[in-house]
Amino acid sequence: MVHSRQRKIWGTIILLLTLVCVLTACLPGTLIITEKKPAGFFFGIWHGWIAPISLIVGIFDPQVRIYEQFNTGWLYDFGFYIAIISGFGGISLARKTGRKGKRN
Repeated sequence: MVHSRQRKIWGTIILLLTLVCVLTACLPGTLIITEKKPAGFFFGIWHGWIAPISLIVGIFDPQVRIYEQFNTGWLYDFGFYIAIISGFGGISLARKTGRKGKRN
């Protein structure tokens, strides 16, 4: 029983580390996005979803920012905003629902 639990914990740790590595490959400021090829709506959504990771990595790497400097304007902003609101709001709602379900 204990051996199974340890395998599950190590599996979760490896999965999380892999996920962090994959996510940091697409941080704002690290891709080849220029003024000629700015980030659009879908990059805005992606950068909004990974904003917390961008914030942490940005502490150690000044090139990484939460927000892409070269973007298409309001379309990028709209995608970024949608991702921030839906991503973090969804987590909050899931936690509240989970707590109510356990109490009933």
